[in-house]
Amino acid sequence: MDGRDLVRSVKSVGSKQGLRTVRSAWRRARADARALPARGPERARVPGAVVGAEPKPGGGVVRFARSELRIRVAVGGAVFWGWGGTEPLPSYALPGAAPDADPRALLEPDKDGGWQVVSERLTVVVSRHGAVELRTPGGVVLRRELPPRWWEPVAGGPARWVQRSELPADARFFGLGGRAAGPRLRDGEYGLWNTDPGGRFGPEDDPLYLTMPAQVVVSDAGTHLAFHDNSWAGRVVLSEGEEGAGSGHDRPGTSEVRMEGGPLRCWVVVGTPARVLQGWSALTGAPVVPPSWALGPQHARWGFGSEREVRRVVAGYRERGLPLSVLHLDIDHFDAHRVFTVDRERFPDLPGLAEELRGGGVRLVSIVDPAVAAVPGDAVFDTGAAVGASGAFVRDARGRAVRGEVWAGECVYPDFTDPGVREWWGGLYEERLAQGFSGVWHDMNEPVSFMAFGEATLPRSSRHALEGRGGDHREAHNVYGLAMARAGYEGLLRLRPRERPFLFSRSGWAGMQRYGGTWSGDVTTGWPGLRASLSLVLGLGLCGVPYSGPDVGGFGGSPSPELYLRWFQLGAYLPLFRTHAAIGAGRREPWEFGPLVLEGAREVLVERERLRPYWVTLAQLARLTGAPYVRPLWWAAPGDRALRECEDAFLLGDALLVAPVLEPGVVERSVRLPQGRWYDTVSGAVYEGPGQVMVEAPLSRVPVLARAGSVIPVRGSGGGLELEVWAPVEGVGGGGSVVRDRGDGWAPVVVERYTTRLSGGRVVVERDGEEDLVDCPVRVRGL
Repeated sequence: MDGRDLVRSVKSVGSKQGLRTVRSAWRRARADARALPARGPERARVPGAVVGAEPKPGGGVVRFARSELRIRVAVGGAVFWGWGGTEPLPSYALPGAAPDADPRALLEPDKDGGWQVVSERLTVVVSRHGAVELRTPGGVVLRRELPPRWWEPVAGGPARWVQRSELPADARFFGLGGRAAGPRLRDGEYGLWNTDPGGRFGPEDDPLYLTMPAQVVVSDAGTHLAFHDNSWAGRVVLSEGEEGAGSGHDRPGTSEVRMEGGPLRCWVVVGTPARVLQGWSALTGAPVVPPSWALGPQHARWGFGSEREVRRVVAGYRERGLPLSVLHLDIDHFDAHRVFTVDRERFPDLPGLAEELRGGGVRLVSIVDPAVAAVPGDAVFDTGAAVGASGAFVRDARGRAVRGEVWAGECVYPDFTDPGVREWWGGLYEERLAQGFSGVWHDMNEPVSFMAFGEATLPRSSRHALEGRGGDHREAHNVYGLAMARAGYEGLLRLRPRERPFLFSRSGWAGMQRYGGTWSGDVTTGWPGLRASLSLVLGLGLCGVPYSGPDVGGFGGSPSPELYLRWFQLGAYLPLFRTHAAIGAGRREPWEFGPLVLEGAREVLVERERLRPYWVTLAQLARLTGAPYVRPLWWAAPGDRALRECEDAFLLGDALLVAPVLEPGVVERSVRLPQGRWYDTVSGAVYEGPGQVMVEAPLSRVPVLARAGSVIPVRGSGGGLELEVWAPVEGVGGGGSVVRDRGDGWAPVVVERYTTRLSGGRVVVERDGEEDLVDCPVRVRGL
């Protein structure tokens, strides 16, 4: 750290707190130096030659001279393998017990001294030196894992390891959690350590708040998801392959996973993209369904400052006829930034304000940070200190509570990997509900401790319960946000068991969808930030987290009217549709950007509300099937190489294609179409795919195309359910699913399946094969 670093740190959080960040960073470095000695000399190890095998249910164990490989095919088709005796459990990614083994999968000898496990969807071939090949039933290689390598400290301690893989030359990589530079992950290194980038980020920043070692690979050979179940710090190095010209040899794509410790184990799910996500959801847990009000427009700002300002903003929406479902309060509503408190001077009657807004159809959502002010007399600090035998907070190697610097000053951090701490923390949400809040958003939960230099997080030597196993922050860091989400979700569920909890979190890990969604975090204001917003949502959806969205307009800085409107238009077609900004970054209300922007925003807000039944359907189908609301264009056609390259448009469910404008000055744009007929939902223009077409994109709207034959549930002019049917092509049927809104509780879900066909110039719509079962108005478009 030099003088400039110190000045920047002091300016960023104030002189007194800035100097405390220096002390916090020094304390962190000293704790790690004392508790985590240097690794010293290391001994490299590879599996060696095969020496035997033992069949077991679903697969078996292949033994090598210096390690062993356990393989198990689960019921449903997911394949697990683990080196060194590792099992699927314990795991934060899995919601409970590991899936049962498929008894039909058998371990049997293969040629050249190797072994293989043959299952319905995949054949796993193990060479005599420890390479693992995944092959389709037809023998095509999807992935080849080279023999792994470990480096073990001679003096003892966790072994770091590397696993290199070869992929088909045409393969494209996606996933790895929230990545700003995607959704297609090009050649480069991607970190696996949940990180606050420090105020704002763009496409060049990596890693971000929510990483996970789950990569989706799409090639002509097929689609698969590979998940290395290890929460330690690591990195993934990707390199796309190249096909040889003429008779030249292909250069395979490569993936290299490096971990600083922890188990070397992997799950693989194969099939069509829809089947892969369904298998992933079955493995890691089904996504929760947000309340229907959380699928409407939402507004937030760091710095409302008072009840009066909140009322002014809500009234602004009402007076201009703009829909609004949710308003979020940031840390400025806390008393001295302390969690689970209220500034009574600025918000003298928060329950009354919440009731008033709810009467007008607007819910309040509260921010919740994990850091607790280390101040005796603070209710959260005092009750936390009394939890269990040693208190609720993360401790250092000497048994003292780890302290960091956050908004409330010197803070301590709950250890959410302790079940007792989770139960205590979940009970604290009773205060939020009593204040009138309908949901929560978790922030700063990577977790963050302001630092003048080094990582802005806890010492890696900090001690955690890890469900009773014990361990340190090297293993717990990446699952901290996930475990906090679990604590919050389970607490809200206990407190209000008849309502579906609403929670989303800045940080998380594999399995985050079991408890809620996420959002982009502090995306930079600018056109690169707009593009990064779409990348994050698509990538997270492919990793099983379907409910997410950006800070519309960017977190810091003032967007131009054009940028704001284009961002607003994109956000309206993403699951979490929320404007948000930092203190000093200007307002984000649509009317603050002039009459043209206001009218454009009104148009897309009205359309968002008209499509509310479609959003409800997509949310329920995501829980049932694992399919994200927002999908890449190649979703239904992964073999279409041109669609794999498309990163500036997406599918909303099966029925709609959205082509946002991501650059300034654009009034028309090219769109790559999947196969079939597509209708412009505004102009009615007809396009035929596959192929590339030019479509109108005036400032007032973005192109949205409907698939021929699709059935889309919408809100009719009278407020009731209506079916919007886009005319099918002669001889080609269509259809769609509808799940009606049965409130925000746990009513049984009924999926209505509709089909469409063109018969004698008339569009026939049937439910379960009968026209008479269609009991709501039908509006046919596109004829």
